[in-house]
Amino acid sequence: MNPDCYHIPVMLKECMEGLNIRPDGVYVDLTYGGGGHSREILRHLSVRGHLYGFDQDLDAMRGAMKDERFTFVRSNFRFVKNWMQYYGVEHVDGILADLGVSSHHLDDGKRGFSFRYDAPLDMRMNQTAGMSARQVVARYTEEQLADVLYLYGELRQSRRIASAIVKARGAGEIATTGQLAEVVSPLLGRDREKKDLARVFQALRIEVNSEMKALGQMLEGATELLAPGGRLVVMTYHSLEDRIVKNHIKGNNRNDDAQDTRALIYGSSRTALKAVNKSVTTASAEEQAANPRSRSAKLRIAEKA
Repeated sequence: MNPDCYHIPVMLKECMEGLNIRPDGVYVDLTYGGGGHSREILRHLSVRGHLYGFDQDLDAMRGAMKDERFTFVRSNFRFVKNWMQYYGVEHVDGILADLGVSSHHLDDGKRGFSFRYDAPLDMRMNQTAGMSARQVVARYTEEQLADVLYLYGELRQSRRIASAIVKARGAGEIATTGQLAEVVSPLLGRDREKKDLARVFQALRIEVNSEMKALGQMLEGATELLAPGGRLVVMTYHSLEDRIVKNHIKGNNRNDDAQDTRALIYGSSRTALKAVNKSVTTASAEEQAANPRSRSAKLRIAEKA
């Protein structure tokens, strides 16, 4: 795998500025992907600095860079605190998380992340564990499917879509992305068909990978790991992620109950963080023109008090 083709790092300059990197510091890239952000972090580190890169995807591990100052951790970022304890690291100086699904995943037709390809309905970031989208579609009740589509896809017609899925699977398993799109598309308005179909796939992907719960757990662990003055830099791509990150920085998440997704999105509690950028940072017009993925990106930066 060519790492340069895996994923174009979004807002690279802004992320490095947000991290405010100390050459001898310890940093964590929680979403290694193709290593674009990690390579840039290493360029700012001295021989005494160190970077830990997290990714649960086997493709990312295979393409991980070799450097004495770098340690790759194949794991979900929700376990960042556990892994840092394993490596004997009590505090870190900066943590970066680019939450969006990578262009590599969307462009790999075999993974089932996109309706652009007719492929097995999988969507797992870690293909060796957990329930696939095919199993979710086959096993969830109509009410469960409707909840997933409404909460994670923000689809008003979630109950109609769930009903259609349950009815269709009664005639045979929905095993591919093409079959799912065929079932769902008639319920979507022509003017919004692609956007709403993308929301259906987004909702299933979030559920399959427990993304919202993992995000809440990661934010808690990351906040505890940061040394005073350490920076947390998080890039989001849809409103649910951004709301959770924003609320965490403001101290409005009930993270004592990270299993309750609604509490993460709407809840309240205190935090040890203070916002560095008072409003979200977005990509420049030039970057948005060159990299379509950056158009929906929002960057939030916080510092440990």
